[in-house]
Amino acid sequence: MVNLVLLGAPGAGKGTQAKMLAGKYGILHISTGDILRENVGNNTELGKKAKGYMDKGELVPDSVLIDIIRDRLSRPDTDNGFLLDGYPRTIPQAEALDNIFSQLGKILDVVIDIEVPDEELVARLAGRRMCKCGASYHVTFNPPKEDGICDVCSGELYQRDDDTESSVKTRLVAYYNQTHPLIDYYTNKGLLRTVSGTGGIEDIFGEITVVIDKILE
Repeated sequence: MVNLVLLGAPGAGKGTQAKMLAGKYGILHISTGDILRENVGNNTELGKKAKGYMDKGELVPDSVLIDIIRDRLSRPDTDNGFLLDGYPRTIPQAEALDNIFSQLGKILDVVIDIEVPDEELVARLAGRRMCKCGASYHVTFNPPKEDGICDVCSGELYQRDDDTESSVKTRLVAYYNQTHPLIDYYTNKGLLRTVSGTGGIEDIFGEITVVIDKILE
């Protein structure tokens, strides 16, 4: 059993690695976006609160987000270990998470930071292309057979507004201002381990599993 947090800038590959790690270790993958959508979709009291902000185009405030995280971590299916992806993003959120762990009698075993140079992050995200069917491509690393056309449904591919080069650079500035301070926060707690996020997906996965296996020894 292992409880861990995955950190990394936009485009570092956290979501991909999280799914693979959850499968290998039999732990729960908890994505902030997923549990927000789950609460909104199920019309829970917390979901109603969150939806009120989302409908106005506002960020869900920490007070609501923290309650949603606490509720998710309190369920029995987290007892065999879990991976947090997308939370915490700020120092106040990390401090709130510490309190949640204390209240629930849980322990955070390790925080893994996937480190990727900025220029590669920009190239990864700005090259992404999406299809309305859910398929995704990359103009360099995973191009469709026919330029601009989805292999799966023959739909027209598009670039998300937040994947343009200027948007990606803006997102990186926000990451360094808000989330990067967590590196020092968790280093000071002796919990941080850094792995290289460059190279193949399997190579990165291998590096992360080495870290986790040492924790489990």
